[in-house]
Amino acid sequence: MAETINPAQTASFMDEVVAATPGDPHLDRCLQCGTCGGSCPSGPDMDHTPRQLFAMIAAGMKEEVLRSNAPWYCVSCYYCVARCPQEVHITDLMYTLKQLAIKEGLYRESGISNAPGFSQTFIDFVENYGRSFELGLAAKYALRYQPLNAVRMAPMGLGLLRRGRMAIIPKRIKGIDQLKAILARAKALGGTA
Repeated sequence: MAETINPAQTASFMDEVVAATPGDPHLDRCLQCGTCGGSCPSGPDMDHTPRQLFAMIAAGMKEEVLRSNAPWYCVSCYYCVARCPQEVHITDLMYTLKQLAIKEGLYRESGISNAPGFSQTFIDFVENYGRSFELGLAAKYALRYQPLNAVRMAPMGLGLLRRGRMAIIPKRIKGIDQLKAILARAKALGGTA
């Protein structure tokens, strides 16, 4: 009698990542050109560039990918996405990799001592303004953890400001009081916000 093969067992890590990412992230289009890593303000802090992670995903290196610090350093500025010649949804893939790392319990092994501080800075902006403030987030992170890199990042920041890709001052969302009430209730119930 022939053994039946469970399709879930034969699915590749790439299939798993693509299936877990909303929409079509176009991961199969990656040319390995390196534009994403060269564009990333957090690139020097990553143990693997997005390009390298995508090659590792294709090679089925699941544990190595999910232990990587790269997704945790992604600041969601979308600079890599805007510059990608193949329109790979890099930022969406980074969110997926974070979720998979948490699901697999491998996020603790990513070796990012700065992640909690970075995350708290992000949360502070969301709680106070209802959204992220990229310039403030990058500036606080760079000045606190990488002060010498702040100067190196300035030209890219100026380019993003000139093109209207980043605001110079934070803007509050409408209904910030409702958001604060929701976050306070989540904290009261024991959730993390």
